[in-house]
Amino acid sequence: MTTFGPLLDVRPLLPRERRALLDLLGSLDPPDWRRATACPGWTVHDVVAHVVNDYVRRLAISRDGHESPEFDDGETLPEYIARINEEFVRAARQCSPRVLVDLLAHLGPELDALWATRDLDAPADLDVSWAATDRPSPVWLDLAREYTEFWVHQQQVRDAVSRPGADEPELFGPVIDAFLRALPSALRVENRPEGTVVRFDVRGEAGGSWHAVREGGRWLVDPGEPPDEPAARVAMDQDTLWRLATRGISVENARRRSEMHGDRTLTDAATTLLAIVR
Repeated sequence: MTTFGPLLDVRPLLPRERRALLDLLGSLDPPDWRRATACPGWTVHDVVAHVVNDYVRRLAISRDGHESPEFDDGETLPEYIARINEEFVRAARQCSPRVLVDLLAHLGPELDALWATRDLDAPADLDVSWAATDRPSPVWLDLAREYTEFWVHQQQVRDAVSRPGADEPELFGPVIDAFLRALPSALRVENRPEGTVVRFDVRGEAGGSWHAVREGGRWLVDPGEPPDEPAARVAMDQDTLWRLATRGISVENARRRSEMHGDRTLTDAATTLLAIVR
């Protein structure tokens, strides 16, 4: 077992997720692009522009070696990310929906080609801070984080326009798997004896079981059934899990939708699971 768990290769899924997004966007009427989303202050148009920003930013950094804008004085990482995201979204309001769709369709394959050349076990260009801050992330986790970003924003658009989809297990399952890699970070302040186990069950066709084990003074995560009886156990449905991990719902609301057994301090910590930068 490792801090981040076993390798998760999402590269074959990136074109499929993007195709689902492009099909969705092609079906929207002009008023749909103006609908509000779960992202405060952002319409559907703004969320799609943000995905374009994600594509542009990763190509600039990981393909071209372009340096990101500097932090403002005293700016924290969440403040920095919020600022540069908002700057791009505001500028992109000059773009028509067709231009945004064309950019996604063009830049997406450029990203696919870039990721195909990467060693998944090599150090990532951008560490996944919600998984760990004291050790470098591998490329595969960086790409899994990007996949969850794209999938979540697609679901936010679908919620806004009342269109289900992109939630089949093949596309949704890896999102849940990636998000559970944040479990050790959620438990990090809880010091327990070696071998202590926390089990996390996600109900639904895309779900499964994950567990964190205390080893070597830190928590390690792995999919599947735990080797020993857990000291704490959390179970929630798959819709609750992804919304909790992205704070589409509050921790308190997620707990009300969940079953929690055993060590209450550990179950409370596990249900603070967060897979975005805030």
